[in-house]
Amino acid sequence: MGKRIGLSDEEWTSIGTRLPPWTGRGCRPIRGNRLCFEGMIWSARTGSQWRHLPDDYGKWNSMFRRYWRSVMTGVFDAILETLVEMVERDATAKHCGILEAQPHLE
Repeated sequence: MGKRIGLSDEEWTSIGTRLPPWTGRGCRPIRGNRLCFEGMIWSARTGSQWRHLPDDYGKWNSMFRRYWRSVMTGVFDAILETLVEMVERDATAKHCGILEAQPHLE
């Protein structure tokens, strides 16, 4: 079994709220969004085939189907845009803080 790749609580707070609610079909139980997303990250980071997804994340076929639905509906594009905006806001705020601390640079 491969090593589990996960997100920190801070990373999950930023990303988790931007994911759509994944629900199971009928009587099938569904694993949490965090575990599912971490399984997708595991696959992307390792470059491994979905069939080799560790059992900790759930059934590989279920994870793949969720991943594919997310790609097709633009979930990852929306997350990427949001994260880019967050980074740009942080960079702007830091830049403004530097200028305020050193008024001769303005």
